[in-house]
Amino acid sequence: MDENPHTPKEETVTINGKEHNVADLSQEQITFINQVVDLDRKASQINFNLQQTIGARNHFTSLLNESLKSDTIEETK
Repeated sequence: MDENPHTPKEETVTINGKEHNVADLSQEQITFINQVVDLDRKASQINFNLQQTIGARNHFTSLLNESLKSDTIEETK
């Protein structure tokens, strides 16, 4: 039998491969879940920023190396 599309589904969360109904969790457990979710989001943002920083550093290092090569060429003339 099909479920009524207007009936809200119970909110669940999967922890260590086991599905839990959020309504069955304590407020403390919900707080822990929210902390973990927020920390995952922050870690993802940190990794994104690190990739940008490393890319920018490599770019400017390359520009520096090119400018040093130009100086060396000018000195040999």
